[in-house]
Amino acid sequence: MPNFSTARLGRWLLPVAAFCTTTLALAQSPAAPIAAVAATGALTGTVLDSVSRQPVSYATVVLLPAAATDNKPISGVAADDAGKFSLTKLPAGSFRLRVSYVGYGTHTQAVTVTSGATALGAIRLPAAATALQEAVVVGQKPVIEVKPDRLVYNADQDVSNAGGTAQDVLRKAPLLAVDGDGNVTMRGSANFKVLVNNKPSPTLARNLAEALKSIPAEQIQSVEVITTPPAKYDGEGTAGIINIVLKKGTKQGANGRVGISSGNRNTNFNSALNFRQGKINFTSSANAGAWYNPGQSETYRLGYSQAGTDTLRRSGNRYNKGGWTYGTVGLDYDPAEHHSITLAGSINYYQGQGTSDLFNRFTSPLAASNQLFTRATKEVFNGLNVEGTGTYTRTFAQARKEWSVLGQYALNTGTFGYDYNQFQGSSIPLGAAEANYRERSRGRTPGHETTLQTDFTQPLGEQSKLELGLKGIFRSTGSVATVDTLRTGYGPNLREDRRRGTDFSYNQDVEAAYAIYSFGVGKKLTASLGSRLERTGINADFRTTNSQFAPSYLTVLPNGFAQYKLGEASSMRAAYSRRITRPAIDYLNPFRDASTPGFVSYGNPFLDPELTDSYELSYNTSVKTTTVNAALSVRHTGNAIENVNLPSNTQGIIETTYANVAANTFYQFNIYGSLKPTPKWDISAGPDVQYIVRRSPSLQADQRGFTASLNFNTSYRLPKDYTIQAFGYGSLRSIDIQGYGPANLYYSFGGKKTFWDKKADISLNVTCPFNERWAYRSTISTPSFDQRSTFYAYQRAFRVSFAYRFGQEQQGKQRKSIQNDDTKGGGSKQGG
Repeated sequence: MPNFSTARLGRWLLPVAAFCTTTLALAQSPAAPIAAVAATGALTGTVLDSVSRQPVSYATVVLLPAAATDNKPISGVAADDAGKFSLTKLPAGSFRLRVSYVGYGTHTQAVTVTSGATALGAIRLPAAATALQEAVVVGQKPVIEVKPDRLVYNADQDVSNAGGTAQDVLRKAPLLAVDGDGNVTMRGSANFKVLVNNKPSPTLARNLAEALKSIPAEQIQSVEVITTPPAKYDGEGTAGIINIVLKKGTKQGANGRVGISSGNRNTNFNSALNFRQGKINFTSSANAGAWYNPGQSETYRLGYSQAGTDTLRRSGNRYNKGGWTYGTVGLDYDPAEHHSITLAGSINYYQGQGTSDLFNRFTSPLAASNQLFTRATKEVFNGLNVEGTGTYTRTFAQARKEWSVLGQYALNTGTFGYDYNQFQGSSIPLGAAEANYRERSRGRTPGHETTLQTDFTQPLGEQSKLELGLKGIFRSTGSVATVDTLRTGYGPNLREDRRRGTDFSYNQDVEAAYAIYSFGVGKKLTASLGSRLERTGINADFRTTNSQFAPSYLTVLPNGFAQYKLGEASSMRAAYSRRITRPAIDYLNPFRDASTPGFVSYGNPFLDPELTDSYELSYNTSVKTTTVNAALSVRHTGNAIENVNLPSNTQGIIETTYANVAANTFYQFNIYGSLKPTPKWDISAGPDVQYIVRRSPSLQADQRGFTASLNFNTSYRLPKDYTIQAFGYGSLRSIDIQGYGPANLYYSFGGKKTFWDKKADISLNVTCPFNERWAYRSTISTPSFDQRSTFYAYQRAFRVSFAYRFGQEQQGKQRKSIQNDDTKGGGSKQGG
C-alpha cells in the first residue's frame, strides 16, 4: 500500500478539491449567449501525422477563397500542442482549407462554412517524403524530425534498431550520448529526466542504465528530446526531458507483433497484442531478455602528502550478465462523448550478477602502508518496479477546452550486494580457502510513490488559452545495508561491522501549482508565459546515528517562449526557463561503499537542490525535403551538485561523495538537419559544440574549455524491400569540475529484408566492427592527488533479428499522463 500519512494527503487534497469544484462548475455551466457572434461560422479539427496518427503540434491552418488562383488568407491559426485548431467568426460559404508544417507536405481541402460550428475531424498531414505513384500515396516519416520545441527521433524508421534495446535507441537520438557502461547524457549533462509516454517510470528513475536494457527497441516508436519544457512539466531536469514514446496499436480488431533477436551482447523476445472493439481499446506487451557485458579497467594515481608521494596501480577484468522481464497493459474506455477513462499498468523485474578479478599495488614512503593483493569479487543486484495509473479526461463542445484528473501509485524496490576474497601478496586469485581477508555486504532500497494531478485548459479566443494545474507527489524511500567483515577476534567467520552499515528512511512531498497563458499577436507571432510554484517537504530519519531533519522550501519556476514565423516553412523561437534539481536516493544515501580498493563512496543527505536558468534561441526552416534546426543556448547553475573526490584520513584512500560546491555555465550551439538527396535516401546529422565553465572556490577548481560531438544517421531503400542503414556518433572529452571525462566513439551498420506481404522482416546489425573495444579515459586532478582511469568497453557486436506483425499498427489519440520528473538521479547510474 502507499506509504504516506493521511495528514500528508489531506493537506494536499483541500486545494485540489477546491480546484476541482471550480473547474467542474466552469465545465458544466453553459456559456452566456453572445448575440454578436451567434450567427458566425466556425471550423474545428485536429492535425495528425498521416503515418503515425500522432498530433502535429503547431501546424499552420489557413482559410482561403474557393478560387484556386486566389491565395489571400481569410483567416488563420496555429494548432496547439495536441494538434487541435479552431477557426471562428467565419462568413458562410465555400472555401479552401490549407494545412502545413515544417517537414510535412501541404494538405488542401474544400470546406463549407455554415452559420454554426463545423467539425472537420482528423486532418492527416503527409510527411515531406510522401511520393505519389499511380494515385497511391505512400508516406514514410523521416528518421529525424525537427519541431520548434523538440527534436524527434523516429526509432521505428531506423532498421538498425531491430533486436536492440532502449539503450541502443537512445544512442542515436540527437543531443544524446551513451557511454560503454550504458550511462546517458543529454547535451553533455547527466541532469535530465526520462519519461515513457509522457509519464514517469520508477524503473528509469532508480537505475536508468539497467532499466534501458529492459525495453525492446521494437516497442519504441520515437524519442523526443525537449530542451525547454513548459511550466506544465515538473521543474526537474536542467538539461531537459527525454520522452520515450512506445507503440500503441488501436486499429479496430486485433493486431500485434512477435520478435526474437540473438547476438553476442544480448538476446531478447518481444511481443505485443492489441485490439479495439467499439468504445474499448486494449493494449499489452510481454518481453524478456538477457545481456552480457565484459570489460577491463586500469587506474594510476599519485597521492601527495607530508610523507611524500605514494602510488596506486590497479587493473582488473570483469564480466557482468543479467536478465529482465517487462510487461505492460492498458485499457482505454470512452463511455460517452467528451468522456474518456484510461487505465495503465506495467511491471519490470531485472536481476544481474558480475564477477571481477582485481590486482592492486600501493607503494608509499611509509613502508608499513605498502600493499600488494588480488581480489576476487562477486556482485549481485535485482529490482522490481510496478506501477498503475488511472486517468479521467473531460472534453467539451468548445474546441481545446479540457479537464483531467490523474492518479498513480508506484512500487519500486531493489537489492544489492557483494562478496569478495582478498589474497594478500599474490598477483593472481587463489582458492577461497587461501583468502587472507573476506567481506560481504547486502542492502535494499524500498520505495513507494503516490501521485495526484489535475489539469484544466480554457480557450480565451482564437489564439489564446489559459492552462492551470495542481499536482502532489508523495515519496517514501530509504536504504538498509549491512557489511560483514572478517575479524580475527571472532575466528574464521564473518561478523557484522555495525560501524559501516546504514539504516535510514526518507520521505519527500512535492506539491505544485502552475499557470500558462498562451496567445498570438497577429498571424506570425505566438507566445506563452507561465510559472510553476513548487513546495518541497522532506523528513529523513537516520536510525544508525539517531538523528533526523525535516527541511521544507518554496520554489518559483518561471518560463516562457515567443515564436515568430518568418514564412510558411521557417520560424525563430526564443525561450527562457528556470528549473530545479532535487537530489534522489543515490545522492543522499549515506551508506559507505568500500568495496573498491583505494576508494570509499557515500551520499550526502544534506544536499540542497540546484536551480538552473536556461536561455535558448533557435531557428527552424524547411526547403523542399531538407529540414534544419539551429539553436544557441546558455545554462547557468549557481549551486551545482558535483561528484567530489577528497583525501581521507587513511593514506591511499580517496573518498567520493556529492556536494553543492560549483557554479557551472554551459554555452552551447547545436545544429541538426534532415534531408533527402533522393526519394529513397535519408540523411540526418548535426554537430553540437559547447564551451563549459565550472568554478568551485572550495575545491580550488576553475575548469573551462570546449567540447563537441557529432551525430550522423543515414538509410537507403533498395529494390525488393531491402533497406540498409548506418549510424555514427563521436565526441571529444568532456569538462568536469576536477578533471576531464572520456571521449566517445560508436558506430553501427544494419540491413533489413521485408517479406510476407510486408508482415515480416529479418535484420542483421553489426556494431563497431573495426575496433573490438573503446577506451573511455578520464582524469582527476586535485591538490592532494592526480589520477588517470581507463575503462575498456567491448563494443564490437552482431545481432540477428526476426519480427512478424499481424493486423495493422496505428496510433490512437493522445491521452493525458502523469509526468514525475522532479528529482536528480545521477543521470543513469544509480543505486546503493
